[in-house]
Amino acid sequence: MATNKNATIRYQALDRCFRNPGRKFYIEDLIDACNEALLDVDPKSSGIKRRQIYDDIKFMQDSKGFDAPIESFKAGRKAYYRYADINFSINSQPLNEQEAQQLKESLITLTRFKGMPQFEWIEELKARLEDSFKLSSQDNVISFEENPFLTGKEYIGDLYNAITNKQALSIVYRSFKSDEDEIVIFHSYYLKQYNNRWFVCGLNENANRIENRALDRIVLINESKSKYIQNDNIDFGEYFSDVVGVTVESGEEPQKVLLKIEPSLLPYIITKPLHESQVSLKGQARVIQLKVQLNYELESLILSFGEKVEVLEPTGLRNRIRTRVESLIEKYV
Repeated sequence: MATNKNATIRYQALDRCFRNPGRKFYIEDLIDACNEALLDVDPKSSGIKRRQIYDDIKFMQDSKGFDAPIESFKAGRKAYYRYADINFSINSQPLNEQEAQQLKESLITLTRFKGMPQFEWIEELKARLEDSFKLSSQDNVISFEENPFLTGKEYIGDLYNAITNKQALSIVYRSFKSDEDEIVIFHSYYLKQYNNRWFVCGLNENANRIENRALDRIVLINESKSKYIQNDNIDFGEYFSDVVGVTVESGEEPQKVLLKIEPSLLPYIITKPLHESQVSLKGQARVIQLKVQLNYELESLILSFGEKVEVLEPTGLRNRIRTRVESLIEKYV
């Protein structure tokens, strides 16, 4: 369980103890209350120590925490803890500094969706949160890569709703390879962005296979009367794990790809791996290995580095890159 989640559970447990005027909670009682709350959520919890309770009390009393009026009262050689004001609760307090900062950061992330259909509420929510919690507006200090002129974004909302509401769709689609529209009964499962383009992955009922469809090639979307076919088999985090991009060939095994990197480019490739499978070969400082399916996106990625990347293996991929380079050279002769 994440540390911050543990802390939240402990603060809530302590809050209940401090608000209870009918019982005296000594340090051992507070430890028991916190451990019981943690075990309810995570049976594998190893519990907490006395030092942690003292640290939690100190944080709750601090203005950066909850500014809680926690007081200790002597009872013989021991002391019990209680709120001086039993009407106080951390749940009725305004945001502390740390929570306010976390909310600001969340708002920045949310604004990535600004302008997309079905996400118009973000600007309204942002304004209400800033007003309610006194979050001062600040200059934009972070930028995300995006294309504001990308076509197809208007369908994100419809596709998102179709996935969450389990609604089959009739999609009118025109690929780059055809001048004619294609009507597909599509069961949407997953939205994915790659290279600033959006794709929807799902079941093409017509062909009875999983496919990706680029949103910028969608002409029209309508609800279908077909019964939605639930996805019970595919984990899309795993589905895309063996490819660069979005093109997945069903049944094709990933292959070992060896790339020789020029020294000037190597630090960039090491700090920003081409794929999650990337490893450096021992004894060959300039050679990296990927384990991926061979697809067009992989070829394009390799070619984007120009002469600074050489394919060593497999031979088929090396020959394909060479053919494309030769074709490129012909255009400049």
